[in-house]
This record gives sequence, C-alpha cells and structure tokens, in this order.
Amino acid sequence: MKLTVVTGLSGAGKSVAMHALEDLGYFCVDNLPVGLLVPLVDELRAREASGGSDIDQTAVGIDARTPLDTLEQLPAHIEALRAAGLETELLFFDADDRVLIERFSETRRKHPLTTANIPLAEAIRRERERLGSIKALADLSIDTTRMHLPQLRELIWSRVHGRQPGHLSILLLSFGFKGGLPHDADMVFDARCLPNPHWEPALRTLTGRDREVAEFLSGHELVQNYLSEVGSFLETWIPRFEAENRAYLTVAIGCTGGRHRSVYLVERLGERLRRHRGTIQTRHRELAD
Repeated sequence: MKLTVVTGLSGAGKSVAMHALEDLGYFCVDNLPVGLLVPLVDELRAREASGGSDIDQTAVGIDARTPLDTLEQLPAHIEALRAAGLETELLFFDADDRVLIERFSETRRKHPLTTANIPLAEAIRRERERLGSIKALADLSIDTTRMHLPQLRELIWSRVHGRQPGHLSILLLSFGFKGGLPHDADMVFDARCLPNPHWEPALRTLTGRDREVAEFLSGHELVQNYLSEVGSFLETWIPRFEAENRAYLTVAIGCTGGRHRSVYLVERLGERLRRHRGTIQTRHRELAD
C-alpha cells in the first residue's frame, strides 16, 4: 500500500489535489486528526492482509486546524510508517500570501484560522508559521501561485500518480526572474548571461519552442556550451540524489522574461535527459500551457 499525506496552506490547492487523487482511484480521507493516521493505516493494512480490502493507494489530508501539539507529531508518525515498510510521501502545497488572499476573496470562503479578532492576512501568517517545520520535511513542495486548476491536476497526475516506486520524478521548469524565483525549485540556473532573442524584432513575440528562436540560440557557441555543461552537471548529480532515496527533484532555469532562453534550454535538456532516464516532466511557468 502507498500512503500520500497532503498538507499545506489553506487555499493553495490541497482540496484540488485530494479530488484529483480520488478521481485517480485513491482512497481519500480529508482533515484527518494526526493521532488517527497510524491507526487508519494499521486498519487498512490489516484488511489488505486478510484479503478484505483492495485499497492499495491512500491519500490523507491534514491541515492547520489540527492542534499544534499533535501537528508537531506528524513527522515522527511518517518516519514510523516508513520504518515499518510502508511507502509514504508528504506533499506540501503553498502559494504567495497575495494570491491566497485573492482566492479567499473570490470564493468568499472563510479561512480556518480567521476569527473576529484575527483577519485573513494574519490567519495566513499564523498558518504559515505553524506549518513551517512540516514544509521543510516535504518530499514534494508545490507552489501553485501561478497555476490554473487544469495545470495542478495535470501535475498531480504526472508527478505523483505517474511516478514509479523507487524512481526519481524530475521536473524541468522554465521561469522569468522578473516574476520572482520559483519557491519549489531544488536547483536554479540563471540563463540571463546568454544572448537574448527578445532584442531581435522578428523573434520578440515568439517563444523558445519556436523553430526560429531555437535556430537563433543554437547558432551561438555560448548557448551550446551552457547547455552542454548544465546537462553534464545534471547527468552527474541526479543519480546521487536518487541514491539518497529522493522521490522528487525540480530543476528551474530562468531568464529575464521566461519566454525564450529558459524555455529553449528546458526543452533541449528534457530531450537530452530522456535518452537515458525515460520520463522527464517539463513546464514553462510564464507560458500559457
């Protein structure tokens, strides 16, 4: 049996993730008290051993409404389950405070920590503080600040449900520095030192996926050296992360606007890594895909 623990900031996508996992056939329990996590797993495993259950994938949602003293016990429970041989992973969903405020305002939902004396912004701050130690232990932290619902569902499908046990799920992400650093990246490479197609009028409205931009960049030796050296770095060090039993790795490559150089590099690196590692996920934060 596989156990996926879903947690994170309210409004950051936990409910969407739980619904997506449920649609994928997971047995889902939302807002479970932390103290019931191990008993629930014990019950499911006992039923499985006796042949009375065919549940092989379970997702449990835990949020900041859980009392702090029991919430702090979550890491110990997860480690105990892993030590008992259960495949267990922790997913954490996050987003910028500004976006969380906008989402609550649009849906008119009440944040679980707001009261007559605690406004929304303060509730988000307190929730972020309470969950800080949990986020630090997450196998995969997902920043949904710039994601639409279909993108988040696709990410759950490809990275969480689609990951083979014992295999490292790798995401190559392009982004623009003008939009800020991606908070969920494990590695960040800066491509702003490379020739910029933006200054070519015929290329400005295109992206790194277009043939004309690819031809422009591939014609520069500096770009090819960058691509070769970053590719060699990843091929050398990814196996080291895998040897440490890491389940997820997000590699981000940024340029100024996130539409030309970083997109081209992510596409080329994805092609290179797939020759030896099979499935590599790619995403372009600043493009509408």
